[in-house]
Amino acid sequence: MILENFKRESLIPLPVVFISTISDDGVRNIAPYSCLMPVLRSLDLVCVASAKRRDTLVNIKNTKEFVLNLPGTDMLDKVIPTALHVPSNVDEFELADLKEKPSKKVKVPGIEGCYAWMECELHDTYEEVYGGFPYALISGKVVHLEVEDNIYDKESGSWDIEKAKPLMMTGSDNGMHFCTVNDTGKFEPYGAMFKNGKDPLERMYKKGRVENASN
Repeated sequence: MILENFKRESLIPLPVVFISTISDDGVRNIAPYSCLMPVLRSLDLVCVASAKRRDTLVNIKNTKEFVLNLPGTDMLDKVIPTALHVPSNVDEFELADLKEKPSKKVKVPGIEGCYAWMECELHDTYEEVYGGFPYALISGKVVHLEVEDNIYDKESGSWDIEKAKPLMMTGSDNGMHFCTVNDTGKFEPYGAMFKNGKDPLERMYKKGRVENASN
């Protein structure tokens, strides 16, 4: 079956992440995003694609900060309330009945009830108009990364997706289908991709384990 090219998004399961920001006037904003990804395994950067007319983008450009809040399926009912197009002076924490989680490195608060939080500082933005549609790519530097203790194993760096039940979505012609992921039970080390069987980034993970043990 051949599909229209723009439907590529509907065939890729996407994460649902709440981005929290604050305006210059101190108004708290939340918006759900799915077009985001980490930038390579060796870096501390994340990239988010956004339409230009979004309070989230305006706030990030003005304050240089934001938080990526990773929800489980138990927060599915918060997607639409935070996605509503409302005036920029509306406090969306109050609108969606969500509580703040104080951040450690940025002024923007996280969202209580999520399973992980990425506090970010703006690294760069790239903006253009494509096919008559203006959009932006937001590059953020993660300055503080936190995860719920009960889903993360410090020794292996693995996390329990069965407990976290990360909220995800796929698109269709009529809307969004929400889902989560399952562990297949299959594991392969990074080194399996290289002839010598060694992961070239192994030292980075060992350094992290040493630092965690000393904290």
